[in-house]
Parts: sequence; C-alpha cells; structure tokens
Amino acid sequence: MPKVALVETKPSRNDWNQLFGGEFSFDQFQLCSDPAIKKVLKRDCDIDIDTSSYDWIILVGSESLKYFTKINSVTEYTGKKVDKKFLPVINPAMLKFKPEAKKTWETSKDNIIKYINGEIQDIVIDDSIAFGITDSKEAEEFIDKAIAYEDDFIALDSETSNLYPRNGYMLGLSLCYDGQTAAYISTDCIDFNGVIEKKLQELFNKKTVIFHNAKFDLAWFEYHFGFNFPNIEDTMLLSYLVNENPGHHGLKSLALKYTPYGDYEKPMYDWIENYKKENRILKADFQWEDIPFDVMKTYAAMDALVTFKVYEKFVKIKENEKLAWVYKNLLLPGTRFLLTTQENGVPFDKMRLIVAQDLMQQNIDEAIKKMYKDFDIEKFEKLNGKPFNPNSTVQLRSLLFDFIGLNPTGKKTGTGQQSTDSEVLNILAEKSELPKHILDIRQKSKIKNTYLDKIIPQLDKDSRLRTSFNLHSTTSGRLSSSGKLNMQQIPRDNPIVKGCITASAGSQIVAMDLTTAEVYVAAKLANDEALMNVFRSGGNFHSTIAKTVFRLPCEAEEVAELYPYKRQAAKAVTFGIMYGAGPHKISQQVTKDSGKYFSVQEASEVIHDYFKSFHKLKDWIAKNQRFIEQNGFVYSFFGRKRRLPNVKSEDKAIRSHTVRSGLNFLVQSTASDINLLGAIDMDKHIKESNMRARIFALVHDSILAEVFNEEIDTYCETLQHFIQKDRGLSISDAPIGCDFEIGDDYSMGKFDKQYGDYMNDSYIQNSG
Repeated sequence: MPKVALVETKPSRNDWNQLFGGEFSFDQFQLCSDPAIKKVLKRDCDIDIDTSSYDWIILVGSESLKYFTKINSVTEYTGKKVDKKFLPVINPAMLKFKPEAKKTWETSKDNIIKYINGEIQDIVIDDSIAFGITDSKEAEEFIDKAIAYEDDFIALDSETSNLYPRNGYMLGLSLCYDGQTAAYISTDCIDFNGVIEKKLQELFNKKTVIFHNAKFDLAWFEYHFGFNFPNIEDTMLLSYLVNENPGHHGLKSLALKYTPYGDYEKPMYDWIENYKKENRILKADFQWEDIPFDVMKTYAAMDALVTFKVYEKFVKIKENEKLAWVYKNLLLPGTRFLLTTQENGVPFDKMRLIVAQDLMQQNIDEAIKKMYKDFDIEKFEKLNGKPFNPNSTVQLRSLLFDFIGLNPTGKKTGTGQQSTDSEVLNILAEKSELPKHILDIRQKSKIKNTYLDKIIPQLDKDSRLRTSFNLHSTTSGRLSSSGKLNMQQIPRDNPIVKGCITASAGSQIVAMDLTTAEVYVAAKLANDEALMNVFRSGGNFHSTIAKTVFRLPCEAEEVAELYPYKRQAAKAVTFGIMYGAGPHKISQQVTKDSGKYFSVQEASEVIHDYFKSFHKLKDWIAKNQRFIEQNGFVYSFFGRKRRLPNVKSEDKAIRSHTVRSGLNFLVQSTASDINLLGAIDMDKHIKESNMRARIFALVHDSILAEVFNEEIDTYCETLQHFIQKDRGLSISDAPIGCDFEIGDDYSMGKFDKQYGDYMNDSYIQNSG
C-alpha cells in the first residue's frame, strides 16, 4: 500500500478520513500549527515533513500547493498530479459558502483515490504523439494526409512572437487531423513558391477548422498569409457556454479538466524559467522566439491535439437548442465582427495626445502646488523625513488620520489597515479639503499614466491603436476590452482621452447609444402594458414614470421643473429594482443624486407606489426569483445560461446577492445582445454594400464608428434599422431607443470646450 501524507494550511475541523471514505490511510500535517493565524505566510510555516518518504502527498488549498510546487492556482490543478507525487485538492470547507464547487470537490476526491490505488496511469508524451516539422517536403506530405483523412474536422493553432499581428511574426502552426497525433510546422519551411500555402488553403476549404480562441489565430493567419476559413469552431467559446464565469477557459485549464494529458506545457515553462535565470533575463524582456524549436515543438503540437480532444468533449453542447443558438448567432459571428473591429483600430490624433500629456502634467503640478499651499505638507515631510507621495497609502493614512486628525471611516483593506480608496476619500472630503486635493491629483495622474502615456508608444503608423475586444470575459455576455487599451474604462468625467479619439479628414465620429435599454427589456419580458405604454408615449422617460407613479397633476414635460425630487426618486427606483435594490439603497441613491435627504420610509413608499403602477413587473421579478432559488440557473431571452448554484449557500448575504445577479443577468444580457446583434448585422452590411464606414469599438451600450460625411445619414438610418429589428422582443409601436451623437472627436465637443484654447496655442507652438 502506498505511503500517503496529507498537508493542510493549518489545523481544521475537516474529518479527512471520512471525506475520503476511508479508502486509504495517511499521515496528517499542517503548514502552520497555530490555528489563530488568519492568513498563513511562509514565515509562519513550521511544518516538518520528509517528502521523500511518501509516495503521494495530498495538498489542501492554494497555500499548501504553492509551498511545495510554486503553483498558485489550486482550482486549476485540483485532482491532478503535479511533479510526480503531489495531489492538490480544494478545501471542502468552502462548500458551505460556494456550493457550485461541490462537483469539483467530488471529482477531485475520486481522482485522488484512483491515483493512490494505481487506477490512473500517466501518458508519455513523445514524438509518436507530438512532433515537429522543419522540412518543406515533410510538411507537404503531412498536409496531404490531413486533406485525405476521412474526418471533417482539424484543429489548428499558431505560435507567434507577439500578441498582435502587426507587431510580430508567426513562428509556426500546429495541426491535428486524427485526434491522436499532431505536428508543429515551422514557418521557415513554408516555401516561397506557394505550394504549401495552397495546400493549407485547400485543407481549410475542405475541413471545419477548430481553434481555441479563434479570434486570436484568425487575425494572424489572415494578416500574414491571407488565408480564408469558411467553417470554424472555437473551443474557448464552447467552454464559455459550459461555464460563463471568466478565468476558466484557458487551454491548459481545459486540458487538465477534460483530457488525460495534464499539464503538458510544464516542461517548456520550466525551461523558460531556467533560461531566464541563467541569462538574467527579466520576465518583461523574454521573447517567445528565444525558445528553441526542439523545446517548443512538443508543447506547440500538443496545443492542437488538446484542442481537438476538448472539442470532442464539448460538441454535445450543441444539442442544447438555446446554447446552440447563442453559439451560432452571437459568438461565432461576433468573432468575425470583432476581428474587423480590432483591425479597423481606434483612431487617435497623435499630436493631440502629446499636447494632452503636457497639459495633464501641468494640471498635476498645479494641483500639487495648491495642496502644499492650502496645507502644511512641508511640516509633515519634515516629521517623516521624506517627501510626501500621494500614491503611498502608508503616508496618506499618516497624513489624514495622524497629522490632520480626521476620523477613519471604518473601511479596512485586506490586510486590516484603514482604507484610503476613492470611496473613503469622498466621505472624508465632507470634513476637509485635503482629500479633495488627493482625489484630484490621483484622477489626473491616472489619466496621464494609464492612458496618455501608454497610448502613444502603442500607436501603429496610421495613428490607430489596435486593442482587443472579448466575447468570453463577463458573466452577463457584455463585451470586455483588454490589451493595449481597455476601451470600457476610458474616463467619463474628463473628456481629454475621448477628445484624442478623432475622425480623419472628411469623416466624423458617430456614437450610437441604446437608451433605457434594460428597462425596455424588462417591460417586454414582464409583459407589463403600463410600463410599455411609458415607452409608447414618447417624451422624457423618467418624467413620464414619475407622473405615472405619483399621479402628478401636470404634463410629463413639466415634471422635471415642478417635481424634480419625485423625478429623481422614480429614476432611482427604475434602475435600482433591476438590481434588487431595497429601501436603504434607494434612500442613499436619491439623497446622493438630489443633494436632499431621502428617508428609508420615503423610499419604501416610492417602491410600493412603483410596483402598484407596474404590478406585472413586480410579478415577473417575483416569479424569476422563485425560479432561481429553486433551480440555481436561468436562461436569457436569447438563450445564454447563467448558472447560480450559490442560491444554496448557507450565507444569506451570498444567497441574496446571487438572486440579484440572476435578475440583473436577465435584462442586462438581453440588452447587450440586442446591441451586439445590431452591430454584427451592420458590419455585414458595410462589407456587402462597400461602405467606407469603420466600426472601431463597442463600449457598454454604445457602438462607435468613423463614418465619411457623405455616408453618415445612410449609416445612422441603417444601424438604427438593425438595432430596432424585431428579434422577438420589440414593444409594438415603440422600438428600442437609439441616441446618435456625431462629432469631430469622441468627446462630442466637450474636449474643445474645456481644452480648445490651450490645444490651439500648443499646436501652433509645436508646428512652429
């Protein structure tokens, strides 16, 4: 019988013998013997174990895993063998609060038992499974076999020198056609007479090509080789349909979970770490092309093989009609659309960016001078013996709470220290001007450091910035942005960054926003005629709502002037109830927005009156609450699935939050998909009609495009048509609202209003 050890972070109440069903005996250890320590650090560890004397060592939780293997994610490796004898597993104590992890725990436990009993055998990955090709003739023969093979599917992957096609070159491509073996073909052996390229295009025309993250690979194959891919599949998007939570869709994670190949890439990453140490290379300076072909080939080829195997596991998802519709009509077309959007690029005015940098630095310097003038910061610096740094949380705590003498809010950081985040500073600003100065400096510094400074060096020669948009990174299905620039987080309060996104000569920036989209969706889903009539009536939406709820003795257009307080209250409830806001939240929101205290009792009365007016909406909310609580999932109108197992949590706060998340998903996801479907249709129309308009971003509920002047009317009319297209969710006589803004830059005139004079003077100076 194998000798087994079990290591947990610190003493616990877990009955490990019972949890593993008494299947094996083991010695039990803790990293730290002191149960009073909340967060166990390496300095706290006093474990005494001879790992060489054990055949298997079960590691409970991320701390234990990291201590012995330097791997951080226990969730990714749970139930899988690491470094020949270590068996990581999640801590089952978390199941009380996260019931969704129950299946993961059960599977991991069963795997550990099988490993110990010798029921799981390692697969040796060698050249018989994954091999490299550097000879053109050998590459041609391999591709011919793939073309002739009876299966209709191949898996394809690329290895590149950079994340962006314009910034690098392709090192090689990986191909698997039989689900058993795979080859990594160096691009060096792709001949210049075009034979292999023609063979590859023949292969791509004949087969359905399976990618993992198709948007990435397609960009490279299309940009560098001009390949076309008539039929594609994407295992990353299929994974997203299985589990909509972000962070679970990497190929390594899926390999560990769904294939027998485990962490097949670890030998290559071990080589990389040794290479960096031996050559004293920083992580940021390491180049992917530094990896020798013989080291790269196995890992690269396995990427294609694993992609093929994962697809075999996921293909049954298409039997679910709802998920299949989302995949076919949203995710795959969305991939093509975002490829075009990313390639179009965000148009920036480089000179304006440079001037904006200088301006923002001046603003920061002026804000710092004003802070020093208004408060004796120099005295504080003398006491501390060093200059004051507004970004230092330690110094800021000392300045605010010790030197100035402000009372802490009670909000703590993860380490138990008094928080100095923006929420805290806004509260403290009611007592002192100093926090206002700090907030001002932080905001301006972030704009300069996070945006202006980073955008300029990443611009392509055409002054466009090509960043990434993602379909699989949010639980709601809304797009996210990452890479060179996060377009979803561009500052709203200050127009300086938006003002640098400018249209080229002869064109304008056109921004289309959905108006009150989520309320519109809720009205239709609830089939609430009273709420739908608000949309049918036209005019100011929130004023009409207030008039209806409070039965105000005036016309809707008079509400804002005569009853601003009630309009604000109605607006807060309209948006709040979609997110499960109660009287306390509504009270806080109205007080904040109106600047006048709005009591909890008043909020309760408004909510009561609101639902009295829109009782079907109330019934719809209650119905879906019950469904979520009973089933632990919900489907959106278009078929996206939101899994909500935490409704079974023992923690009441978690249960309540989970239900609210489900309700929010029903309206937010649907509204977002209306926008995405409209954008996909518009992009297709642009291509088919040879329009020169270029959609370059989707930001929340906005579609941004650069449109030539002579096309603006046609573009706006056509986009509105696609957005308002009846997809089974339109209110009769009241299509969903589209608000168009047109301007020389994305700020729509706000930039010129605030910075125009300075910019004009600076342009003259720089050009002179």
